[in-house]
Amino acid sequence: MSNIERNAVAVLGCGTVGGGTAKILVEDCEFLRQRTNVPVRLKYIVDVNFTHARALGLPEELYEKDLDKVLADPEVGVVVELIGGTTLARTFICKALKAGKNVVTANKALLAHYGAELFALARENGVVIGFEASCGGGIPIIRALYDGLIANRNEAIYGIVNGTCNYILTQMTHDGKSYAEALAEAQTQGLAEANPTLDVSGLDSAHKLAIMSSLAFGKYVELSAIPVIGIDTLELMDVSAGQDLGYTIKLMAMARKYDDGKISTMVCPVFIDKNHPLAWVSGSFNAVSVYGHAVGHTMYYGRGAGSSPTASAVTSDIMSILTGAFQKYFNTLPIWADRIEKADMLEPSKAEEKFYIRINVIDKPGVLANVTAIFAKHDISIASMVQKNNGKDDNSIPIVIITHLAKEGDVADALQELNLLPELNGNSVCIRIMEEYKENI
Repeated sequence: MSNIERNAVAVLGCGTVGGGTAKILVEDCEFLRQRTNVPVRLKYIVDVNFTHARALGLPEELYEKDLDKVLADPEVGVVVELIGGTTLARTFICKALKAGKNVVTANKALLAHYGAELFALARENGVVIGFEASCGGGIPIIRALYDGLIANRNEAIYGIVNGTCNYILTQMTHDGKSYAEALAEAQTQGLAEANPTLDVSGLDSAHKLAIMSSLAFGKYVELSAIPVIGIDTLELMDVSAGQDLGYTIKLMAMARKYDDGKISTMVCPVFIDKNHPLAWVSGSFNAVSVYGHAVGHTMYYGRGAGSSPTASAVTSDIMSILTGAFQKYFNTLPIWADRIEKADMLEPSKAEEKFYIRINVIDKPGVLANVTAIFAKHDISIASMVQKNNGKDDNSIPIVIITHLAKEGDVADALQELNLLPELNGNSVCIRIMEEYKENI
C-alpha cells in the first residue's frame, strides 16, 4: 500500500500533547488535506484511560486499548508515541517499527538514550522515525538542521530549550523573586511539575542538546558526555549582581565544534549580555541560535511546550511522512544517529569561558591578596572585582570577580583552593559568562 492508502494514524497516549494532536487531526483534517493533498485521518486513540480524551470531546469510536489490534491494521501508516518515558515507550515503538509502521515521537529522553538503536531498527523495517517535537516544542529546529541548514558546516548551537526553567529565571530576573518563589508560581501556573527535577536539574535540556548537536555536527554526541548544571542552586543575589553588570541569567544548552573537529557541550546557567537576542527570550518561550559557516547566525524562536504548539510539530511530522517527503531525507542523508561516528569530545576541563565568581570574605587585611594569588597560581586573569553589600551584619563582604577567558579545569582547581581559605564565609559561587559567538562570514 502507498503512503496515501496507509493514511490512518494511531496516537498512543492522550495526555497534554496527545490530546492536542488528536484534536488537530480530527478538527483540521480537511485543512490538512487541502494543504498536502493527503486525506489524513485519525483512526485510533490508544490509552488505558480516556478521561482526558472525553474532556476534549474526542469521538469515542476512536478509543482503543488493544495496541496489537492497531498494529495489525494495514491502513495505519503512522503510529504516534506520546506516552513518554524510556521503558514502555521504547517497547511500543519497537513493536510498531517491527510491524512496519512509521513512528512519530516527542520523546527526547528516549531518543537521547536509544536514538541510534531505534533509527537502525526503523531502517531494517523500511520505515522512519519523525521527531520534530522532541526539541523546542513547536519550533521547527530539527527540520532546520537536516534541511534548511544542509549547506552549512554548523559551528555552534546555543539554546534556551526548557520553558519551565526559563519561566523561573524570568521571574527571578524581572520580578526579583527567589528561586523557591518562582518555582512555586511556575507550579501554580501549570508550567512546572510537582516534581520538577528533570527540568530544573538541566537534564531535560541535555536530552535535547544531545539530539540537536548530533544532527548539527554529523557526529554522535552521547548524553553521558554532556556536563550538566541545573538552576536549583541559584541565588537571587547573583542574579541581581549579574544584572548590575549588564547580564541576564539563562539556562543554556551549548555545543561547539572546533577547527580540529573536537566538540564541546554543556548545559548550565550562564550570564549573557542584555543586548544578546537570547536575553530577550522570556517566560516559557524557547529559542535556539545556530551558527553556520555560510549563513552565519540564525535563530529559531517560539513556544517550547504546551498542547497545541507541540502538537503542531507532531502533526508536521505526520504529514511529512504521509506525503513521502521525510522518507527521502531519512533514507538519503548520512546524518542520522545510526549512520554517524561517535563524536570526538573536547575534555570539559579544557573548554574556555569567562566566569562570574562570588566569594564572601571576612573583612580583614590581606584577604584579597590571598585570593588574587590563588587566581594567579592557576593562570586566571581577573578582568574586574566589585565589592557588594550583603545586607547582613556578619562581618563578611561579598566580592564579585569577573575573569578573562580561562579554562574550566583551572577555574575548578582555583575554586577548590579558594573554598579552603579560612577567611571565606561559605563556598564560592561560579557562573559562566557566554559571549556572542563570532561569525566566520
